[in-house]
Amino acid sequence: MTDRSLDVAWIHGAPGEPAIQVHRYDDGTVILRQSKRLNYEAPFLFLLFGADRALLLDTGATEDPAVFPLRETVDGLVAEWLERHPREDYELVVAHTHGHGDHVAGDAQFADRPFTRVVAREAEAVREFFGFGACWPTGSVRFDLGGRELTLIGSPGHHAASVTVHDPATGFLLTGDTVLPGRLYAFDFPAFVATLDRLVAFTAEHPVTHVIGCHVEMSTAPGYDYPIGARYQPDERAPQMTPAQLTAVRDASVAVAGRRGVHRFDDFVVYNEPRRRDMLRLTARGLANKAADRLRLRPRAATGR
Repeated sequence: MTDRSLDVAWIHGAPGEPAIQVHRYDDGTVILRQSKRLNYEAPFLFLLFGADRALLLDTGATEDPAVFPLRETVDGLVAEWLERHPREDYELVVAHTHGHGDHVAGDAQFADRPFTRVVAREAEAVREFFGFGACWPTGSVRFDLGGRELTLIGSPGHHAASVTVHDPATGFLLTGDTVLPGRLYAFDFPAFVATLDRLVAFTAEHPVTHVIGCHVEMSTAPGYDYPIGARYQPDERAPQMTPAQLTAVRDASVAVAGRRGVHRFDDFVVYNEPRRRDMLRLTARGLANKAADRLRLRPRAATGR
């Protein structure tokens, strides 16, 4: 069913859930989510179809196709689309919101796929493939799927190769790890704020229905993020945010620009060039949560009664 709805019960680490959830947003737009039971990052992936080619944006956090059958799933979705829109030699472009490992791990599954181009994860390769040239990162470029022209915006700050993708067909602004309901790791804070300024300016001039990142880490309780490494998030927020929330991220980041460290807000947490102690605290909280989970799951000793 393709009713252009994001009112979705996303997989969140419950027993028995599939390795990949597939949500057909409309005839040419598919959102996939990897299970937290495979990898706690549980990234979202996006498959966009045009008349000439499809774009798979990100390949998830697990390489092994035996446990994470991304290639098989994408091949099935492409075959379904081609049944409705027959054409020969249909191309698939595999690219990334950025080059961190939890977004590129499945690349190897597509290495031998016919009519497929896999864009390398490095910033130089991204700029060259999409034709950014001298306009990186302040400018934007167009990428035509065939009757469906996307806009790519250079978005460094979280990662040197980060890009944001705007799709006029849906109004989606796909922000990778730059903006999402969770921890916003800004390792180059001036670049991060400059990126947010560009994205806010873009939304003022273009129709944006939803701002969608690649993870959910916030719960429905304001200001509470699940511990890093959590593999079960029953009360997580929806992945989509609004342009107003994007502006709130920008404004909050500007407000803390002179202060390194962790800054907590209702809908997100800003990590302003996090220091070693900030990351150690994050890791310690995650380890404590993992230990508590093991205790909760440990069978009780027999009492003899």
